[in-house]
Amino acid sequence: MNIVLTGSIGNIGKPLTKELVDKGHSVTVISSNKERKAAIEALGAKAAIGSMFDPDFLTETFTGADVVYLMETMEAAGDLFDKNVDFIEKISEIGHHYKTAVERSGVKKIIHLSSIGAHTDRGTGIIVFHYHVEQILKQLPNDVAIKFIRPVGIYFNMFSFINTIKNKGAIISNWGGDKKEPWVSPLDIAGVVAEEIEKPFEGRTVRYVASDVVSPNEIAKTLGEAIGKPNLEWKVISDEELLKNWLDIGFNEQVAKGFVETQASQGSGVVYEDYYQNQPVLGKVKLADFAKEFAAAYQNDEA
Repeated sequence: MNIVLTGSIGNIGKPLTKELVDKGHSVTVISSNKERKAAIEALGAKAAIGSMFDPDFLTETFTGADVVYLMETMEAAGDLFDKNVDFIEKISEIGHHYKTAVERSGVKKIIHLSSIGAHTDRGTGIIVFHYHVEQILKQLPNDVAIKFIRPVGIYFNMFSFINTIKNKGAIISNWGGDKKEPWVSPLDIAGVVAEEIEKPFEGRTVRYVASDVVSPNEIAKTLGEAIGKPNLEWKVISDEELLKNWLDIGFNEQVAKGFVETQASQGSGVVYEDYYQNQPVLGKVKLADFAKEFAAAYQNDEA
């Protein structure tokens, strides 16, 4: 098949591209960074360099594709420390450009990488942009089949713990404890997307993706042991204190408030309401596997 992937070759895009190429598909990867061209081609894919804010470029690239994989990130919308960016609005703009390009190009099969929490626009914080993009794509004609893939919290988000572990001696957030919650590896996300690309498309469907189910305290124990700090703690502070910390280091206010609310929704379980009604079979990559990556990143950060 002729497959077009947005999102360049990051944590999910790289293994996804490799798997699809290995299966014999013709893959085109969209990237806004021309310096990624050689790396994309080294994987056996074609590189399409352009902007997700350019519907003409997207239309041209989507034309002739059997399946298009759509994703959007906050980084694509701007610098998280830029006080003037409305990230939710900018990402919705990307969603509208996707919709326009799909309509103009005639593509009939879409996979959209969304997120846990995309079932609602209430109480999920900054990730509400996934809800908005899903709603935009649902406005496409009924003959466009869409598979919405909703991963839970991704392991690589834990790399943000490294700074507080080094500076404060603990993982610090506004939720914690022994209540288990799902996490996912980007490798398992890529595997699910690759699987769904090859399965029949019909109507609009939702599939959640998760790899392991662990509590914050279990995460602290597992990561702590991996980095040689077996007594590492996950400390809980108030929403207000966490927000102040993030604003003090210069985060965009919308981003800071949004992340605080998102993490609070993990603690309350609001973000998981629909997930628990539609739980997937867990993937292969467990927290213990990721802990090895975390330890390597932690050590490299000391170099």
